[in-house]
Amino acid sequence: MTDWRHIISLADFSIEDYELVLQTANSFREVLSRRTKKVPTLQGKVVANLFFEPSTRTRNSFELAAKRLSADTLNFAPATSSLAKGETILDTARTFLAMGTDIMVIRHAMAGVPQTIAQDMDELGGQVAVLNGGDGKHEHPSQALLDLFTITNQLDRDKPNPRSLGGRKVVIVGDILHSRVARSNLWSLCTCGAQVHLVAPPTLIPPQITQLFPQVQIHHTLDRSALADAQFIMLLRLQSERMGQFFIPSLREYHQRFGLTRAHLKFCAPRVKLLHPGPVNRGVEISSDLLDDPHLSLVEEQVTNGIAIRMALLFLLSTGGKVGV
Repeated sequence: MTDWRHIISLADFSIEDYELVLQTANSFREVLSRRTKKVPTLQGKVVANLFFEPSTRTRNSFELAAKRLSADTLNFAPATSSLAKGETILDTARTFLAMGTDIMVIRHAMAGVPQTIAQDMDELGGQVAVLNGGDGKHEHPSQALLDLFTITNQLDRDKPNPRSLGGRKVVIVGDILHSRVARSNLWSLCTCGAQVHLVAPPTLIPPQITQLFPQVQIHHTLDRSALADAQFIMLLRLQSERMGQFFIPSLREYHQRFGLTRAHLKFCAPRVKLLHPGPVNRGVEISSDLLDDPHLSLVEEQVTNGIAIRMALLFLLSTGGKVGV
């Protein structure tokens, strides 16, 4: 179980931790449905979004979540910061500590940076919680948690429960090699008992994946065997900015072999739902008609649920995992 000091990885999360997050997020989703979408829960607290890597959805979602909880927010932009003058990442974090920051959300292109900052904050004795907003090819905990919230909401809108995923087939398709989202989702889905199937070219499957997750099944073709009775399909973006080598012949060929189209749905469960963490390469990972189909696509719901999940995470970090505080 996590100690709720920091949230760096979902590897230590238990199913009870997932239950706590989903229950808390469900309460905050009710807050977001009100006319006044703000509560004084974190009034007087300071949340700093230290995004050393470009982001639209995650950064704005965390900022809005903090504001909905009445926290003060600080946003960091590396291009206009002292990093350009030679300041180190740790010195930047220490500057925000000196400003009275209570929670730091860290996003960085290199794996391990949030963990390093968390360790430094602990050594300095500051009561600062660090939340991993996505680090390299390592993890993206809040994205996986909002995906879990979105999926379990489909199974029980009133009381989303991670245990309801037991035995459900979830298919993850795409660039698994470079995807921090996939890694975090594998931890959460496998812990909750889902039957996880991975579909990708051999070049985009990490060689050690079955050592970490021996229960997953791997497919190199998006066909009947991969999709049979799938209840949820998660498409992943081809991360061309992280591809330093020749991983696929072309985007056109990738779409022909691994892009989801309406023709694939005949293999799936009758009420299959589709997810994508965004941003989407239309016509590559998924056809536009599927992405825009409100009966199939959960992409917009993922974005909305992301605010409730991030409110829950900020709240739980501020209380040490205690509710009713």
